[in-house]
Formats: sequence, C-alpha cells, structure tokens
Amino acid sequence: MSAPRARDTVSLAMTGASGAVYGLRLLECLLAAGRRVYLMISGPAHVVIGMETDLKLPRRPADIEARLAQRYGAAPGRLSVLGTEQWTAPVASGGGAPRAMVVCPCTTGTLSAIACGASDDLLRRAADVVLKERGRLILVPRETPLSVIHLENMLRLARMGAVILPASPGFYHAPRHIPDLVDFVVARILDHLEIESDLVPRWGEAH
Repeated sequence: MSAPRARDTVSLAMTGASGAVYGLRLLECLLAAGRRVYLMISGPAHVVIGMETDLKLPRRPADIEARLAQRYGAAPGRLSVLGTEQWTAPVASGGGAPRAMVVCPCTTGTLSAIACGASDDLLRRAADVVLKERGRLILVPRETPLSVIHLENMLRLARMGAVILPASPGFYHAPRHIPDLVDFVVARILDHLEIESDLVPRWGEAH
C-alpha cells in the first residue's frame, strides 16, 4: 500500500472532557473514509473513555492502537497511536505534521494551553504546529456554562484561525437516539475537514 498523502492524514486528540463518544465516533468515520489518523489520548481521556463507554483501553500506545484498529477495522498503517511524550512523532514538527487536527472532546484546560502556546506535551505541541503552519485546527469543547476565561481563549484561538466547534447537536434531523445526536456533531466536524459523509440529512433535505 502506498503511503497516504499529507492531506489524507488527520491528527486526532482526545482529552478528558466529557463526551468521549464524539472522539471515538469521529475516529471510526475517519478510518472508514480511508484517512490515516495520528491519535493522541491524554491520561484523563483514558479515564473518561472507561467511565463513559464500554471500551476498556490498555495503557501502552501500541496496545491501544491494536485494540482500536481491530474495533474499527482499520487497514494496516492507517492508525498510529502516539504517546503524549513521543517527541519524535511526525506531529511534533511542521515538516511532518498533517495539515489538519481535531481535538475532540477538548477540555477548557487544553484550550487554554493551546491559546497561550504551552507545548508541554505532544498533544499541545501538535496543535501549536498546525496553527503555526496555517493548517486547519478544529477544537470541540464540551463544557457548560462557559466563563469569561473560556470565551476569551476561544476568541483568541478563533482569531488565530482555529475553528471552535462546540459539541452542541441540533435537532432538525429529528434524532431518536443518542447516536443520532453524536453523529450530528461528528458530521459538522467532517464538513470542516472537507470529508464527505451521510451521517445526517443536511438542512433543507428531506428526512
């Protein structure tokens, strides 16, 4: 299999905000769309995944990679799980990083660190790289209510070119189950990655 092109590769980071199901569903959709994914899971995200889903992930990145690749039927080489201290990973440098990154879900603490350029782990460094390289950075906060600090950090990042896409599902597609709400948010993320999907009807389309 030939190596995926840079534009066909997406960095996906999951942090400890509630809403792990959004990140896992997005991972599933990216792999199904044939994208290569560099996945980073923070320590708190590992805990939240175990609390909110039936997925019990191992600790070592290589074991997580094997588990998720099997779960989502990823082709060989399509999923790479990176440790948060893996500084030699491609995402740590503008010369090797993908042009797009999604942090889903994104804690307000992570959002704050990215806003001020605190690249103290691989996840935050990867976001910093995408910003400096003028790529597409999509942040999916799942927090309520929002303080002035949160809003000011979001404004700062939006001015830098990041997309702030809250995990706020709509209801015009007449959702009946929780996965319908999840798919609404994931579909919007895919839209901003310019990846086609049929997860939910678009506005104005027949149900």
